Amino acid sequence: MSQPTARKHTALPKARILIEALPWLTRHHGKTVVIKFGGNAMVDDELKAAFAQDVVFLRHAGLRPVVVHGGGPQISAQLDRHGLVSEFKAGLRVTTDEAMDVVRMVLAGQVQRELVGLLNRHGPLAVGMTGEDAHLMSATKHFAEIDGEQVDIGRVGQITEIDTGAVQALLDDGRIPVVSSIARSADDGHVYNVNADTAAAALAAALGAETLMVLTDVEGLYADWPNSDEVISKLTASELEKLLPELASGMVPKMEGCLYAVRNGVTTARVIDGRVQHSILLEIFTDEGIGTMVLPDPDNKNNKAEGADR
Repeated sequence: MSQPTARKHTALPKARILIEALPWLTRHHGKTVVIKFGGNAMVDDELKAAFAQDVVFLRHAGLRPVVVHGGGPQISAQLDRHGLVSEFKAGLRVTTDEAMDVVRMVLAGQVQRELVGLLNRHGPLAVGMTGEDAHLMSATKHFAEIDGEQVDIGRVGQITEIDTGAVQALLDDGRIPVVSSIARSADDGHVYNVNADTAAAALAAALGAETLMVLTDVEGLYADWPNSDEVISKLTASELEKLLPELASGMVPKMEGCLYAVRNGVTTARVIDGRVQHSILLEIFTDEGIGTMVLPDPDNKNNKAEGADR
């Protein structure tokens, strides 16, 4: 009597997809990943919901995600409502005392609250904080450089110190820290607006994170823009450093952040397209990846064997 043939299960492809992720799950288990949330992903409702799902997935997959955010579009809109002009110099927002009040309100009271709410639809996971909390980020006044001259742009800061104690405690408790990029001054008592790309990179380095991920509105770093839309899949810190002078101004703080991260102990830094739903999962759990990965130079003692698989 012949054996009955095995029934074809329609769900089998799902199992294959899960198994494909196994080596990546194993590699990243218990590792900290810092994600800079920004661009279209921050203002499009579907992308926001998908981002929250991705971050919660990472947490349940055994990773330790930390989210850092700015809020450029929301700040500009609120400044308009208050009759305050948005002015930029050297790619940075000129932040008067009045504008700083708005920045603080929007970042900590609007953008952060919404993101914490989206994450907490999936459980009691996210906790919002700013760089002011528990001395997480200390800063000093940053002057823009224009044509070789230092220009005062108000309450814009550069990070001088990171105290990761509160973030580590939240991670150890299984929470997802959501950090607004505002810092308390180390010397004059003021609160400063800090570039969120820079803040995410500094925090990733201080935490000894496995990965820094920066969401953008482009596919990654282009090899020869605008002549070609070919994306550089992978490059070393030194290769990136050579490209920096040629980059569009909006990409400079993102790529400088990636460079700083991999030169200060972070294993990989990635710039990924936040316009693609679930781009974080595609980047972390597939062989191809979808953005640009920056690796330490081969002779860097912090370099680990990751990017070779890509």
